[in-house]
Amino acid sequence: MKIGFDNDKYLKMQSEHIKERIAQFGNKLYLEFGGKLFDDYHASRVLPGFQPDSKLRMLLQLKEQAEVIIAISAGAIENNKMRGDLGITYEVDVLRLIDEFSNIGLYVGSVVITQYSGEASTDRFRQNLKELNIKSYVLHKIEGYPSNINHIVSEEGYGKNDYIETTRPLVVVTAPGPGSGKMATCLSQLYHENKRGIKAGYAKFETFPIWNLPLKHPVNLAYEAATADLNDVNMIDPYHLEAYGETTINYNRDIEIFPVLDAMLDKIIGKSPYKSPTDMGVNMAGKCIIDDEACRRASEQEIIRRYYQCLCDLKRGSSSKSILYKLELLMKQAGITEDDRKVIDAAMTREARTGHPAVAIELPDGQIITGKTSDLLGASAAALLNAVKVLCGLPDDLHLVSPEAIEPIQTLKTLYLGSGNPRLHTDEILIALSVSAAHDADAKLALEQLPKLKDCEVHSSVLLSAVDEQVFKKLGLHLTSEPKYESDKIYHKN
Repeated sequence: MKIGFDNDKYLKMQSEHIKERIAQFGNKLYLEFGGKLFDDYHASRVLPGFQPDSKLRMLLQLKEQAEVIIAISAGAIENNKMRGDLGITYEVDVLRLIDEFSNIGLYVGSVVITQYSGEASTDRFRQNLKELNIKSYVLHKIEGYPSNINHIVSEEGYGKNDYIETTRPLVVVTAPGPGSGKMATCLSQLYHENKRGIKAGYAKFETFPIWNLPLKHPVNLAYEAATADLNDVNMIDPYHLEAYGETTINYNRDIEIFPVLDAMLDKIIGKSPYKSPTDMGVNMAGKCIIDDEACRRASEQEIIRRYYQCLCDLKRGSSSKSILYKLELLMKQAGITEDDRKVIDAAMTREARTGHPAVAIELPDGQIITGKTSDLLGASAAALLNAVKVLCGLPDDLHLVSPEAIEPIQTLKTLYLGSGNPRLHTDEILIALSVSAAHDADAKLALEQLPKLKDCEVHSSVLLSAVDEQVFKKLGLHLTSEPKYESDKIYHKN
């Protein structure tokens, strides 16, 4: 993938900008961190060169000044809300995040449970945190939130919330996902700090939409595609335009809430320091794009991938037509179609020619390699083997794993483990390849090519098993699939 983003420049510029914002507010800043603090794979896909852990590495440059508060809503605990990308509950993810931050040297001060109204599940979670020596606090549900400002900014509103003890000038408020109450946590703390004579400030760090890119730039459209289920819409910030005569981009929820937030800040600290939602932000990502065309092309592919993911989710019964319609509209706005994803046509052509499911992989040099279903291998496994053979210049007809080595694995799967599918999945063929690599130089050479598949595009002519999807994800390939199953069965095991 062609690099379009200067990650080193971003780390330096972003940390310096946050330091300036801390100084602006008398050395105490509550920074609401939107999106993923680490594992930000969406950003790395649409801004080639952006590292998934960039925001975390940036914070590490401020680690002596920073502490982390992790917010989770009582409703998320009560309803066992899941992180779809990780397959774990928000509650479990809080513990995971604490470990992740602590392991790299970031100080986690506490956990805050928002929108609390006496739920037994929250009390149980707090007890668990106490046993782990983790401080926790609660923010209560406030009647009339967010409209009744006089009530909210009073002893009967924010005043009833716990005051979260913090010790460092930069307080990063993050969460397992949206709707966790990060902004409410920041504002409640401003109220309590002000009562104590501390003139703390508030700022927001959202990577997308990028405020200094055009409204319909593919990078910003890709953000809308990523949040299609939330119905977020990118908009020109009217408050910024009125205040400064400058066109900047924000999204509907921040623009809609700004008059309320502005009034709250007026009431809490005397006068709001911001004239627009854009003013509140500290994101420098747009200033670190070094190849606009590369970012445009990468973002267009992301929009198509989101569209195909929705098609597949619809087939599985886990999405809606309204989301699909929005993604179709975004594709039109970006001026792209399925034809702009070359691996789709390659996979479908191979399937039509062979009569069996097929997979196509676009290699870094643009060459497209395909694999088809056979008696021994699934299409995904075949495509992976074919791709690594091309990458190291081995002949197409070479067996990296002999049929004699595959047959015992098939026997294990079907006879002893009860599988109805004798063909090897991607994980199984990679294990077999690694075994062959112990005594075969060609297999060893092929195995060493796997890192070169990172950021390559791949398309399957049928829905894949969860195993194959996960292997492609772990290898860093960008997968799309046709919204159809290999068979006409009603029940399909993931």
